[in-house]
Amino acid sequence: MNDLINELQLKIERLENEINFKNGLISILSHDSKELLGTFLWLTEELEQNTINEEDFFKLLPQVKRDAQKNLQTIQDTIAWLKTQYGEFKIKPVKIMVIDLFHYLEEKYAARLKEKRIKFYFKGDHNAFLTGDRMLLEYVLDKIFNNAVKYSLPGQDIYLQEVTEGGEVVLSIIDSGTGINEKYLPGIYTYGNPVFLGTAGEKGVGLSLKIVKNFISLLNGNIQIISTENKGTTVSLFLRKFIE
Repeated sequence: MNDLINELQLKIERLENEINFKNGLISILSHDSKELLGTFLWLTEELEQNTINEEDFFKLLPQVKRDAQKNLQTIQDTIAWLKTQYGEFKIKPVKIMVIDLFHYLEEKYAARLKEKRIKFYFKGDHNAFLTGDRMLLEYVLDKIFNNAVKYSLPGQDIYLQEVTEGGEVVLSIIDSGTGINEKYLPGIYTYGNPVFLGTAGEKGVGLSLKIVKNFISLLNGNIQIISTENKGTTVSLFLRKFIE
């Protein structure tokens, strides 16, 4: 009887988390879309009515561009999540070499790494591998690495570390950037935490880590975040070496 009650409680908790996640997602999409479109509409109307000159208009465009980039990222994250929620989505386990994941991040972020003069290194066995859904795993690492770059200062290093222990592979992205104040860590997957600018003014909506946690659960893995303000952050993924 107790086992049945515990199982029901877990199902209720899971459903509540899903509802909160979806409500938060809708709120972010609604707020960001209104903010971006409202600002752009105001600018064009001011220009049409000659209440703002072209010089001031063009001065405001970089801000509009940053808002548009943030909005686009939200939409892309949402689409990635929606793909796992509708239709017959199933995990597609394939053999993935960990070093290939390193090269994927290295190539995708080459321009940003160069811009910030950040060095990216691999630590671990170059022959290490795991089985998993490539789309989910690349998305997860992409978002974690994006945060590592965003909150690293120019000239700092970032590492992708691999440790295989029996049937588990631990992938960690380690940076020595701005870190997170410990008071914010307990609520990092909720919608109550503030959203911080990156060291080069990069903007975000705080959505990616929430989807990351969702995707890690689909991979039957776990995530751990250890961070110290002004010292850096280590995000570790605990994944099964083989999944079916």
